Amino acid sequence: MTVNLSHLSANDSVPSLKRSVIIGGIGFCLASMCVFATVAFAERWMYRQLGFINAYLVWTALFIILGGGVLSLLVRKSFGLIKFYLIFALAFFGYAVGWTGAYFSMRGSKVGEWVASFVGSILMGLVFSVGFKAIRLTLGFSALLFVSNSLGYFVGSMLNDLVGGKIGMMLWGTIYGLCLGAGLGAVIYLAQTQMTNGKDSK
Repeated sequence: MTVNLSHLSANDSVPSLKRSVIIGGIGFCLASMCVFATVAFAERWMYRQLGFINAYLVWTALFIILGGGVLSLLVRKSFGLIKFYLIFALAFFGYAVGWTGAYFSMRGSKVGEWVASFVGSILMGLVFSVGFKAIRLTLGFSALLFVSNSLGYFVGSMLNDLVGGKIGMMLWGTIYGLCLGAGLGAVIYLAQTQMTNGKDSK
């Protein structure tokens, strides 16, 4: 008796680049909107109840939980959900630490925002490249994340300044999540493709 395993390999395949970018962009956008909603409607309350540092830790945790859940849909099942969550958690936490550290050390200036985006993107790209065993793609991952993160952050910030209020903040979260999520989707696709090609070449 023969067993057809083709359906298993199909279910364990890596989504296409286009699908990864779309799912990453839309999914992370929804996650970002949830996080930015807490900023728009409860920022002052969170600062009073939790303090500055703890409030940022909560926002980071929300991004990791919600964003990781959506982006896990892009990872082949054989890679492992827990393993991916750990990689994403380390990557986003490193990004958050790098971003806030650079930003506040430069007193929240516009230059500080660019430096923060650069540092945070490098740390995130590094963790992804190590986690997916794609070290040679570290610079590429970091560059891709820097572009997508900066585009989402600065365009979103501009919209927030123009519109203002809670709506402006939600627009910021929407653009930020859409752009960074698309970049993350592309990175996850490239990382998995690198792993697959590496196995095939052995």
